[in-house]
Amino acid sequence: MFYLGEGHTLADIPRIHARERPSIIAQVFEARETTYETFDRHASQVAQGLMAEGCLPQSRIAYLGRNSDHYFELLFGAIKARVVLVGVNWRLALPEMSWIINDAGCEMIFLGPEYRDLVPALRAACPTLRTAVMMEGEAPEAASFESWRDSQSSVDPMLAIEPEDDMLQLYTSGTTGHPKGVQLTHGNYLTLFRAAAQTGLMDAEPGDTGLVCMPVFHVAGTNIGLLSLAQGGTGIVMRDVDPGRILELIPRYRVKHLFVVPAVLLFMLQHPLAASTDFSTVKRFSYGASPIAEDLLRKGQAVLKCPFIQLYGLTETTGAGTYLPPEAHEPERGKLRSCGLPWPGIEIRVIDTAGNPLPAGEVGEIVIRSGVVMKGYWKRAEATADAIRDAWFYTGDAGYFDADGYLFIHDRLKDMIVSGGENIYPAEVENAVFGHPAVADVAVIGVPDEKWGEAVKAIVVLKPGATASQEEIIAYTRERIAGYKTPRSVDFIAALPRNPSGKVLRRELRLPYWEGKQRMVN
Repeated sequence: MFYLGEGHTLADIPRIHARERPSIIAQVFEARETTYETFDRHASQVAQGLMAEGCLPQSRIAYLGRNSDHYFELLFGAIKARVVLVGVNWRLALPEMSWIINDAGCEMIFLGPEYRDLVPALRAACPTLRTAVMMEGEAPEAASFESWRDSQSSVDPMLAIEPEDDMLQLYTSGTTGHPKGVQLTHGNYLTLFRAAAQTGLMDAEPGDTGLVCMPVFHVAGTNIGLLSLAQGGTGIVMRDVDPGRILELIPRYRVKHLFVVPAVLLFMLQHPLAASTDFSTVKRFSYGASPIAEDLLRKGQAVLKCPFIQLYGLTETTGAGTYLPPEAHEPERGKLRSCGLPWPGIEIRVIDTAGNPLPAGEVGEIVIRSGVVMKGYWKRAEATADAIRDAWFYTGDAGYFDADGYLFIHDRLKDMIVSGGENIYPAEVENAVFGHPAVADVAVIGVPDEKWGEAVKAIVVLKPGATASQEEIIAYTRERIAGYKTPRSVDFIAALPRNPSGKVLRRELRLPYWEGKQRMVN
């Protein structure tokens, strides 16, 4: 059920639900439950607090912390005050965190309890910071969120909000150089919600439960919480992504909607609780943010026994792009490796290096045009102009459309392996390797090769107690993909390095093999 019609703004989400369903639980976080009536009042108090601190419209505040229901109160308070919330990746080192806070010019920072000891250092390193607030507890130089919030007026400021107002600023991972701040506007999110409603992705009834477990400094984590609130649902907010805890919470709260990245699904299925967990309440399982292996997808379908939907998008497109509907997940349809069809109102093309659209079956760069495309990269006019050309956003992803209009993702263009003049996409090789019964996880990279320029290497994590040799893995793969794509070597490690959204950190895997080379291509 979707509530934002024409003329509404995101600030109306808690207002409408507080009026129409005040006693329904908006969010659950550990032992705390918050009704929509209370949530709306808290958001107004946060807005009044931000304005009292001198935060003017379109000024920036930072959030550095794990997931929390208070994060969403802060987000909607910022929305009501026309202030922009900047998500800071809590896995970064202090200099990297400080760089983002300074780049955004944040005037306040809200910190999770794990970062209490960073307050003095952040204040010293970030001259624009005037105020620090602890989301839980207090610190010598920071008040507690609840005491700060509750000391404010509960009068809704009712400020006029423009579609072009920035709402959220999230930073790209910055695998090379400094990360870039992605400016997401109110208009971006209104377009996202309306497109999601047309796809059927917003079909929850008030009070339906959904799990909010992905990190909120990523667009997926914040979006899942926002989609739940927009529909009057009950979001079960998890502090961290914990596969065992997810399996406990699903039956406890009769979770109906669930979104995780493929890596988390893998860890869930490998957990001892998976065999005994009651998944019968799950109405829909959504996944995305990175490619999924067919074998993992089939195992997930067999265990959860519910409709699966894949979502493909980027931070720069407000997380939207394509969706693979449940019916396309039937093996006989031949679409399991596809990321699906464009959302209504989102145009997607596959183009060659000259910008020409390519016919079905030919691989090129994926470009997107829609109201979900970001305003730009904060203070990066050149980078923005390079990424958005004639209203088309250049994703950097390589893929192709099939004859039925389904989009298939090969991989990031930058991760493409060129061996003997042939383009090889790691995801395709990983899909073949993953089917081996001893393989728990795999990443494929290109390594230097004197003869071919680059050679394909598979980095494999074996299942507990399982054994497999390099030769066995290579022979198994050769039966499933072309010879030139087959790994030339296999290394075995205990676990793949991943970021909080589940994406493999290929750069970390590649570095040892390219040490001493001037470029990480050959």
